[in-house]
Amino acid sequence: MKLGDAVSSAVSETRQVGNLRIARSSLIKSAHLLERIGLAAVGASCGLYVGATLLRQRDGLFESGWIVLMTTLYGALSYYVGIDLSRSVARKSISSLSEEYTGSEAVEIMSAAGTFVAAIAATLSVSILVLDQNLPNGLIGFVAGCWVVGSSLQVAAGTMARSYEASMDKE
Repeated sequence: MKLGDAVSSAVSETRQVGNLRIARSSLIKSAHLLERIGLAAVGASCGLYVGATLLRQRDGLFESGWIVLMTTLYGALSYYVGIDLSRSVARKSISSLSEEYTGSEAVEIMSAAGTFVAAIAATLSVSILVLDQNLPNGLIGFVAGCWVVGSSLQVAAGTMARSYEASMDKE
């Protein structure tokens, strides 16, 4: 048996684990799902920090504990949907050699901008909490606005990418 044949048989369509045969595509899908759940956990923790910062604001609009729950859930949703874009959308924008606008570039830019702005809001929130800073309500509102805009850009990018992918599948 040649070495090339041994390697190709090792990288076949199925894997043998004991007596259980697992399809390669199901392993990839499982890994992809775990990756997206991990991203959702990161988004939830970022949202938790932003919500905790808003909750600390005195004489503000956000004196209820519900703000923490809402920012945490919205963070999990935005990171789950918006960061891990479909591989076919990313490949489509890279492989287009012509200067023709496909629409997938806007999705990637929105996802990147949303991730950046939401991460900046989370970083500012952590620094406010850790350093126990008392900032004016305007700056706290700016952090909250950055969080909302960044997370919304992620959700919009993820939704657009999936609808773009669905239209590609129909063709």
